[in-house]
Amino acid sequence: MNNRERTLAILNYQTYDRLPIVHFGYWTETLEKWAAEGHISRAQAAGWRDGNTIDRAISGRLGFDFGWGGAFGPHLRLQPGFRRRVVTQFPDDSCHVLNADGAIVLEKPDIVSIPSEIDHLLKGRAEWERIFRPRLRYSARRLDRASVNAKDRTLRFDRGGRAYLLAEDPTSPRGLRCGSLFGVIRNWLGMVGLSYLTADDPVLLDEMIETVGELCYQGVAAALATGIAFDYGHFWEDICFKNGPLVNPRLFAAKVGPHYRRITQLLNDHGIGIVSLDCDGMIDKLIPTWLANGVNTMFPIEVGTWNASIEPWRAQFGRKLRGVGGMDKRVFAYDRAAVDAEIERLRPLVALGGYIPCPDHRIAPDAKWENVQYYCERMHAVFGG
Repeated sequence: MNNRERTLAILNYQTYDRLPIVHFGYWTETLEKWAAEGHISRAQAAGWRDGNTIDRAISGRLGFDFGWGGAFGPHLRLQPGFRRRVVTQFPDDSCHVLNADGAIVLEKPDIVSIPSEIDHLLKGRAEWERIFRPRLRYSARRLDRASVNAKDRTLRFDRGGRAYLLAEDPTSPRGLRCGSLFGVIRNWLGMVGLSYLTADDPVLLDEMIETVGELCYQGVAAALATGIAFDYGHFWEDICFKNGPLVNPRLFAAKVGPHYRRITQLLNDHGIGIVSLDCDGMIDKLIPTWLANGVNTMFPIEVGTWNASIEPWRAQFGRKLRGVGGMDKRVFAYDRAAVDAEIERLRPLVALGGYIPCPDHRIAPDAKWENVQYYCERMHAVFGG
């Protein structure tokens, strides 16, 4: 079996020969550190992207089979995005910066965590009508004529006017990015703005959800119409934190759920039965909505401070729920004993079926190259190949 066949067999509860060893990419700072240590080149550190040829080369050296983040698809966000510019520069070299989503954020030197949000261009209907909704229309420009280049084996889509190349590997599963139905709205408004809008102008919020849902549907339909064969669909949201959702679950089920259903039905009509979703944080209260509307594979199952695991979800929802992730990447900073202990913790979870372990987010800068290699070696040995 190849990695594509193994992955689909596992997620469909079928027999397979061995577990694929999967990752979710790396922080930029991780790659820069590994380059400084001589494990990879500086060109590789600078050129790495999910699913490209450099990603495949680094994966091979570490011992991974492929990365789950290498899904492929059209541009389904603001087009064009807002041009990055410094709004205010401070004496300590920190600055307020306008980002692509129209948020003004605080950037500090040598700080790589998510920046604090200071303000947002989107305040209400006036800004929505004038500068946001026009950037959310579907056009063929969002999806260049998809093709496979026979010479370098790449797939080509248009990403905001720029060619996005993904290495073609017929032996690994190919995911289709289906966009974000609510996370992008949170990005545009911020949590405070979103909370006020929910109460002050629910009609406008409904319009935003409808606009984003239609854009994602049209993009997915266009990608499927190219004839490229995809193995799974993949959404992004990031709408939870360590204590639960950043959106009212009832609102989410009523307003956003039908858009998931519409898109997953389209995927199903094209023979795609596995639909995964990337959402950080404690997602438990949103899982029922996703499952009810065709999203059946949770990712990356962050272990975090809340100890997320597929086990209690499987007990609650049964075999219709699958998972990719749930491996505590923090052990890469420690030693081989910590890696061994984590692999032992994963054994009974793999035995449940429908589950593929994967580091529960980007591999962080404190990860030791040798520990990641050892993890891959032990995973191959323990889980069959």
